[in-house]
Amino acid sequence: MLIKNARIVTREEEFVGVVRIDNGLIADVSRGTTDAADAEDWQGDYLVPGLVELHTDNLEKHLAPRPGVLWNVEAAFVIHDAQVAAAGITTVFDSLAIGTRTDAGLRGGELHRNAVSALDRLSENKMLRADHYLHLRCEVGTKDVIDLFDELGSHPLLRLASVMDHTPGQRQWHDPAKWRQYQERNGKWTDEKMAAALIDLTEMQARYAEAHRRSIVDRCKTLGIAVASHDDTTVEHVQEAVDDGIAISEFPTTIAAARMARENGLATIMGAPNVVRGGSHSGNVSALELAKAGLLDILSSDYVPSSLMMAAFQLVRDAGWSLPQAIATVSWSPAKSVGLTDRGAIEVGLRGDFVRVGVSGALPVPRATYVLGARVA
Repeated sequence: MLIKNARIVTREEEFVGVVRIDNGLIADVSRGTTDAADAEDWQGDYLVPGLVELHTDNLEKHLAPRPGVLWNVEAAFVIHDAQVAAAGITTVFDSLAIGTRTDAGLRGGELHRNAVSALDRLSENKMLRADHYLHLRCEVGTKDVIDLFDELGSHPLLRLASVMDHTPGQRQWHDPAKWRQYQERNGKWTDEKMAAALIDLTEMQARYAEAHRRSIVDRCKTLGIAVASHDDTTVEHVQEAVDDGIAISEFPTTIAAARMARENGLATIMGAPNVVRGGSHSGNVSALELAKAGLLDILSSDYVPSSLMMAAFQLVRDAGWSLPQAIATVSWSPAKSVGLTDRGAIEVGLRGDFVRVGVSGALPVPRATYVLGARVA
């Protein structure tokens, strides 16, 4: 495949040039143009590396499209895969939250075992567009999280685990009223139900959280799985992650935690919807504020796949970043953080994973997505 007249975004700069793909890999990147008759003219559209998504809840949205409704697992995977590919995501870490809590929806084992089996079948039959890996989101303050982790911990596609504690009153839900508001998206709660839930979750946290966090971190070290600390709020939370040898701080909720993470060499992930919306849906620190302070390393689409490309371009407009710096937060930096060194940039020898992006007004529009040089969306 030969492409000309593309505005190529590398890790260092952007320029109009030519890209050649051979056998699924980037074979040449050069400025200028070519007279080759078989060159595809991109007419000045951007050519950016395929996006690398480390944390998306999009699959679980399709597994349970309504409260109490469980969808066909393979069908859920197929539409999730189509959506991420159409958004320019060529490598996706499908997040599965484990650890059963009465307030938290999909946390049990059977559905997730079925989901992993479906991923295996669809991958074996080459039915998926993007390159898929697994991210286990481990709710440490639950009784069964270790058993569930052990069922999936040896899966070859598992490359990332996050240690989470969503107990109301701390971290993301330091304001229990915000937690209640989130829970009531599917129907109002009585004060009695709220009080009972707080007692139950606080008791579970006290009983399980510390020991289960330690067990999961130790298992990941043995298995060679990258670990993220989730919703760090205080410098003490970040120090705990440092002491545990964790290299990723996922969604820090305060600028103090993000600064502490930077000082200790942790990569900071923030939500792309936070950038697009101009703030956190749960009242935590603004991702744009962290970007302007130089404390943002990686963006995740979280619950909206299309937000990833939007947020990268928005960093240029609203945070004063260069486009190569912004695109790195959704490509090279996430890939590097989990040890994927064969993708994430437009460089000779790397995978031919890239996206053609047009711009309509201020909106970047993924017009075509390529994986190993083949168009998939």
